[in-house]
Order: sequence, then structure tokens, then C-alpha cells
Amino acid sequence: MAKFTKKSAGGTSYFQTNLHATPQQLIDLFPYSYYEQNNGSDKTNFDFTLETESGDVFTIYDWKKYRPLKMDEVVKWHIGAFNGNVSEQGKQEVMALLK
Repeated sequence: MAKFTKKSAGGTSYFQTNLHATPQQLIDLFPYSYYEQNNGSDKTNFDFTLETESGDVFTIYDWKKYRPLKMDEVVKWHIGAFNGNVSEQGKQEVMALLK
């Protein structure tokens, strides 16, 4: 299942893969894997850097909300990875943890 990583996510891209969850749900799952600047002043408020079960890096982030997010608000998150297959795998692993 998806988990915290210290691997670099530099160079990941968005491949049209999204998931829906609240910020608090993701923080509860991955408390040590995110960066928060929840004030709406940048392109993202939350960035999670994770890896799949097979060790591939992916990221989860909100994109261009330009406002603080409520912790119980369902957000459409972008998933970034080095390719679309990893992006989809990351989504599936996170969705399984959310259930």
C-alpha cells in the first residue's frame, strides 16, 4: 500500500489522474509525508510525497485553489508521477486505504 517516502519527487508530472478526499483524511493516512501551507497564497496548499507498494514515487496535491482549504472539505486532488501507470497505481493504493 502507499506509504511515506524520502525519495525525491522532482520531475513528476500530472497525468490526468485525480482522487477525491478531505485534507484530514490524507493527513490521517500519511501524517509524516506532507508539506502544508494552507493559506491559499501558492498553487498548492498541501503536497504529499509517497511511494507505491513497488517503490515508485508519486505525489498528491491540490492545484490552484488559491484559498485556504477546510480540513473536512472534499477536494479534487491531482496525482503526479513519472508516468501514468504509476499515477494510477498510486491512486488505487490510496483509495484502498481510504475505504
